[in-house]
This record gives sequence, structure tokens and C-alpha cells, in this order.
Amino acid sequence: MRPLTQEETRALFEKLAKYIGENIQLLVDRPDGSYCFRLHKDRVYYVSERILKVATSIPGDKLVALGTCFGKFTKTGKFRLHVTALDYLAPYAKYKVWVKPGAEQSFLYGNHVLKSGLGRITENTAQYQGVVVYSMADVPLGFGVAAKSTQDCRKVDPMAIVVFHQADVGEYVRHEDTLT
Repeated sequence: MRPLTQEETRALFEKLAKYIGENIQLLVDRPDGSYCFRLHKDRVYYVSERILKVATSIPGDKLVALGTCFGKFTKTGKFRLHVTALDYLAPYAKYKVWVKPGAEQSFLYGNHVLKSGLGRITENTAQYQGVVVYSMADVPLGFGVAAKSTQDCRKVDPMAIVVFHQADVGEYVRHEDTLT
């Protein structure tokens, strides 16, 4: 377990900024203590500094996970967010998409959100902007990338993709053996 390098920190914060903008500062400096990001086996963990001090007594090869896994670095050095970060991204999300009840199951099976399943979308969402996907009851279901801007969504046909799927809470069931 080690701190992130400058390049790793930049890649992580660029990815987080797509979804929560300048609210990244609220993740690190929280009222309930100070939190940090640590790298362990190509995975980035979000952990409180209090727990981090206790975990230093555990050898690195025996440590499986610590804190919440936010994502992992690929072999090419790119950062991929995991669905486990959803609980921390959802409260600070700048752009949101709500899906109709009929489209929830399709999204939770890993499919993109179509215009016909779109309930609401945050105003001024740009194309290729990171969005958090909610049910109509304001339950966070996952996150993705807006395929169309808010203006384009109004005049596109019902079978067009409006949000590209990236992660959803259905992954807990589909990939339970690989999520840590």
C-alpha cells in the first residue's frame, strides 16, 4: 500500500472531475475526519487516515483490501472507476440522469440508456459528460457518459442512446468474484 504518484493522482482526479467537478475537495476533507487515496495491487482505495495508521501493522502481501475501492489502473495506465465508488460520487454529482422504471432493469443488466427510458436529465449536460444514473425514486443505480447533450436529447428519436453505460449496481451480482 503506497500513496499515488503525481501521474496516478492526476489520472484519478481527472476521472473524478468528470462526475463531481470541483467537489473532489469534499471527498478528502470531510467533517468526520481526513481521508486519502492509496494504491494497492493496481487498485485505488479511499480510506480514512485513522484506519490507514492501524493498517500499517499488516504486511502488504497479507492485505487484501483497505477502505473502499474506487477503481483500478489498467495496464496502459488509464484509470477505470468501479461501481463501489458510486456511494461517494452520487451525493456530489453535478450531472444526473433519471431513468423510467421500465428502463431500470435494462440498465442494471449492463445496457445503455435509450431516449425511451429517459425520465429526466440535468439541464446543461454536455455531450460526453460523466453522469450518475438514478431511478425515478432517487436511488443511485450507476454511472455513465452522456451520449447526447440535454438539447440533443429533446429532439432525438426514442431508440437512440442517450447515456453510455459504464458501471451499475448489478455488477455486484454479475461480477461478485472479482470485486474487492
